[in-house]
Amino acid sequence: MPNTNPCLWFDGTAEEAANLYVSVFPNSSIDEVVRTPGDYHAGTTGSVLAVRFTLNGAPFLALNGGPMYQFTPAVSFQIDCADQAEVDHFWEALTKGGEPGQCGWLKDRFGLSWQVNPREMNQYLGGADGAGAARAQQAMMKMGKLIVEDLRRAYEGE
Repeated sequence: MPNTNPCLWFDGTAEEAANLYVSVFPNSSIDEVVRTPGDYHAGTTGSVLAVRFTLNGAPFLALNGGPMYQFTPAVSFQIDCADQAEVDHFWEALTKGGEPGQCGWLKDRFGLSWQVNPREMNQYLGGADGAGAARAQQAMMKMGKLIVEDLRRAYEGE
């Protein structure tokens, strides 16, 4: 089966976005910057057309396609965080200049949506104790950035 890779559409900020993302995620790199050829559009010769980059080992493409398309929360990237320190790291880095949302969702300064989720969230929201899971769900609905300890306390009824 052929690889499928995300292509993210930007309006002139593809390189800036790719640089931010590779600075935030481990095992990441800028792999190639493609510039417009001399006959592409008047006034754009040599400007960045696309950036191939790797985020935590996964390939991405950032394309400077123009203003006609914008990101929506209908597409988001989930970040599976090992612990609260990782949640804090990604939340702080990606909300800078962006917009915090509810239940661990955020929009970065480019308008791309992310879900910053601690791994423990699943054991509290999908745990065997239905009443505990409901309490954890209610607690999560009141949060912006997810706090593992608060989810645990809600699940356990503390």
